[in-house]
Amino acid sequence: MNIETALKEAMAIDGAVGVALVDFESGMSLGTLGGGDWLDLEVAAAGNTEVVRSKMRVMAALALNDSIEDILITLNRQYHLIRLIDDGGGSGPSLFLYLVLDRSRANLALARHNLRRIEGDLSV
Repeated sequence: MNIETALKEAMAIDGAVGVALVDFESGMSLGTLGGGDWLDLEVAAAGNTEVVRSKMRVMAALALNDSIEDILITLNRQYHLIRLIDDGGGSGPSLFLYLVLDRSRANLALARHNLRRIEGDLSV
């Protein structure tokens, strides 16, 4: 599936209010959908790039022989879900899907399941 279709499928997840596909090496969005005045997805994408980089530095410092599947940030009214994606280049993940969910309407387990499926079908 292409980027546009992946973003549309992510926005179909119950409670979704915004989604971005982000290159965390550059911090640039490859595509966004949703968001609005209170959710600038370009700013959020760049900021969450630092979250991913920081976690990867900590894992390297601890010499953890593992990889990040996803990162969850829980707010009072929202879930922010970061799902790392391997772009197929052989050097590990360099992209992530960033999904913002309205906590009152979302099912976190189903959202994670759906993002995993979207990741598996995505061609970049």
